[in-house]
Amino acid sequence: MRKNQLGSSDLLVSEIGLGCMSLGTDKQAAMRLVEQALELGVNFFDTADLYDDGLNESIVGEAIRSRRQDVVLATKVGNRRVPGQEGWVWDPSKAYIKDSVKGSLQRLQTDYIDLYQLHGGTLDDPIDETIEAFEELKQEGLIRYYGISSIRPNVIREYAKRSNMVSVMSQYSILDRRPEEEVLPLLAEKGISLIARGPVAKGILTGNGRAKADKGYLDYGKDEAIHVREQLLELDLQERSLSQSAIRYALSPPAVAIAIPGASSFEQLRLNVEAGNAAPLSDLELEAIRRISRANRYEQHR
Repeated sequence: MRKNQLGSSDLLVSEIGLGCMSLGTDKQAAMRLVEQALELGVNFFDTADLYDDGLNESIVGEAIRSRRQDVVLATKVGNRRVPGQEGWVWDPSKAYIKDSVKGSLQRLQTDYIDLYQLHGGTLDDPIDETIEAFEELKQEGLIRYYGISSIRPNVIREYAKRSNMVSVMSQYSILDRRPEEEVLPLLAEKGISLIARGPVAKGILTGNGRAKADKGYLDYGKDEAIHVREQLLELDLQERSLSQSAIRYALSPPAVAIAIPGASSFEQLRLNVEAGNAAPLSDLELEAIRRISRANRYEQHR
């Protein structure tokens, strides 16, 4: 599988990664899926302390333990559980980040994290303090690099200006082209990579995704989402499946280093990996897809 450099780091990541949130809580099945991903050439695994209240990190950590040197391991921080209180609260403070990394390291059964990501963020956060926490963790050898997971262009802009982050994880697909106007040009200019999550738009852009389009997607209503899907299926996309074409679309901008579709079965995983082995979309194919879809923009998320 092709590998790309992640931003200015020395991390080489497989074009197709595994978004581990979809692994589920069946430990043996989830571990087997991680092992199968490794066998298929996937080396980037993204989890978070938030997923299944830490269980996801534990499963991933155990599954990769014997092949840690072959893996680029990413996790996230910023959501804090308050004893006696339901849900999570947002906490991007230096104290919390530096304390939280210890739990992630323990669950992941490793002494370092390749990519530590802020799991959200707003302009009201103590951004300089947050950056300081990540920089100190780098100096201490507990993390190698850091990035943010965000769909807020104004927040991304601040971190791009103030920090040494190497990546931004953001939702990006044919049905969510919001990063194209504001985010991708900025990242390309700064030498920061985009990690594209949601490339198949909750399964709508897959072979059996017709029913999933019934709820619409972002600013696409049900009928629009179905119509776009049908038009994409009518395109001559060089024998690629719809999901492969969708993933290749997310990988097409130069700033995108990796796409991380989720997978809860080996068949889904296999199809995702095949997209990594498929030919990139041509300029004509990209133009055809853009004529069919909408260049939507960030509105509320600033």
